[in-house]
Amino acid sequence: MTVQPADGLSPAAAFPDPSHDQWQSLVEGVLRKSGKEVSGSAAEEALSTTLEDGLTTRPLYTAHDTSPDTGFPGFAPFTRGSRAEGNAAGGWDVRQRHALSDPARLNEAVLGDLENGVTSLWLTVGGPAGVPVDALGRALEGVYLDLAPIVLDAPADLDAAATELLRLYGERGVARGEARGTLGADPLGHEARTGIEADLTAAVRWAKVCGQEYPGLRAIAVDALPYHEAGGSAAEELGLSLATGVAYLRALTGAGLGVEAACAQLEFRYAATADQFLTIAKLRAARRLWARVAEASGAPGAGAQRQHAVTSAVMMTRRDPWVNMLRTTLATLGAGVGGADSVTVLPFDHALGLPDAFARRIARNTSTILMEESHLARVIDPAGGSWYVERLTDELAAAAWAFFQETERAGGLPAALRSGTVAERLAATWAARSAKLARRKEPVTGVSEFPMPAERPVEREPAPDPYAGAPGGLPRVRRDEAFEALRSRSDAHLAATGARPKVFIAALGPAAAHTARVSFAVNLFGAGGIEAVHEPVSVDAATAAGAFTASGAGVACLCSSDALYAEQAAGVAGALKSAGAARVFLAGRPGEYADVDAYVFAGCDAVAVLTSVLDRMGVA
Repeated sequence: MTVQPADGLSPAAAFPDPSHDQWQSLVEGVLRKSGKEVSGSAAEEALSTTLEDGLTTRPLYTAHDTSPDTGFPGFAPFTRGSRAEGNAAGGWDVRQRHALSDPARLNEAVLGDLENGVTSLWLTVGGPAGVPVDALGRALEGVYLDLAPIVLDAPADLDAAATELLRLYGERGVARGEARGTLGADPLGHEARTGIEADLTAAVRWAKVCGQEYPGLRAIAVDALPYHEAGGSAAEELGLSLATGVAYLRALTGAGLGVEAACAQLEFRYAATADQFLTIAKLRAARRLWARVAEASGAPGAGAQRQHAVTSAVMMTRRDPWVNMLRTTLATLGAGVGGADSVTVLPFDHALGLPDAFARRIARNTSTILMEESHLARVIDPAGGSWYVERLTDELAAAAWAFFQETERAGGLPAALRSGTVAERLAATWAARSAKLARRKEPVTGVSEFPMPAERPVEREPAPDPYAGAPGGLPRVRRDEAFEALRSRSDAHLAATGARPKVFIAALGPAAAHTARVSFAVNLFGAGGIEAVHEPVSVDAATAAGAFTASGAGVACLCSSDALYAEQAAGVAGALKSAGAARVFLAGRPGEYADVDAYVFAGCDAVAVLTSVLDRMGVA
């Protein structure tokens, strides 16, 4: 008689459970075939990936990878969500960002968004990039203020903007208990961006007003974006958000608010990146860490962090901006699965200037697709129980807590900002990451990988800089910045001469021998806006000089197999030099070939190579 197993999966039950050692043995065999002689734990380490903050992603996680008890959604430590129902009841809040100074244009954009899926508005008010305070009412004409929460970003005009918003609530008959949103007071975030020393007086005053009169309004935004946008890692972003939140708690409780009331006035803002698992872990770790702060402050029940996730501006590219739609989709997925209460998707053309209607439509529909068609919000904490996510959450939380404590030992966030400690730490992190970007260890699709130099740039109306003229503050970085500088040089050369700088691809032998390295070289030089000329398909010592002259290129790159290099590289390189090649490269690991000036290979410093090429060719 056949015994049916309890799980109903009789085929699976017929096989013994493999052990971790057996799996490791199979991995060793695969690595051995690729030329790596490793055994035991070294085999697993060879497939591991090192992340920032000293974290490592391993290739396999099992039930033995333990992490602290995460509890249930809506209960401390809130790792699984700040609310028991999560986003399952109505999905996350789709919050659209607007930075327009013309109230009529802003009103048109706002109404279009609200009619098509947006559920709250994030408005820049005052300053060079925002709508004037006295025009806020015009911008919000037709908006049901009791239904659409308003989030203000008015660092230079907080008092005036908050006063005007509350006046509009009263004028339009919105009961104080029905007003929803955040006034956006964040003096420490403003100091991080501008270098202007923070004064917390107004933030504290508005927190008292909201706490006493407007229960649905929060006064303060704990914005971690300045640290992310200065090149900070996930743990640094989390650690500095904790330090900011603690600084506000001290100010609020010092002014007479209880810890519970003070926590209720804070909304935390984090960046969501295309690294979906790191985004999920970051948001889960943020809730757990803030719950620990609340517990240490004597109010464990007040640690339910309110989260606003914003797709990262650092990852947005100016070249091939259409790819940004894919990046923001992954970031939104991570934010939703990670349990963010509100999500802002930056339009794909954000890095180019003011978004058009199409870009805003795609941005808001990204959330709609993920909620309504992919059903991401149907399950509370869908990543919960994943050994990988739980372990990553735990390790990230530990790294962030260590940095938070380091900041506190430096005197707290205000002191760390003013001493330059924060700037130095973030600069070091960004320098290390920039090296990876330059070597394409962290590829940027459409920029450092698979570029399209001939594609016409997308143009947008310039967006005013809200921090123009600031005396200091943290820098704002982008992953594409080094390659963007190279591409801009190529564009200028094209405008001045009618042609882009060119590299001649000197392929040796049959296609089977050179295709892989030709593709690599075309991709590499294209990342610097250097047009590759591969005509004819292959050359030898007798034909290389003539082909190079006909190409109009200034430099050349040999591409073939190592075997053919040994036979032909020196002769072809010499012919190219005699034809006037300012520099001859070879695609492959460095070797000893006469007349070859430099080598390009996977992991080389692409930015340094391309900069030297443009310099040698006289491209200003």
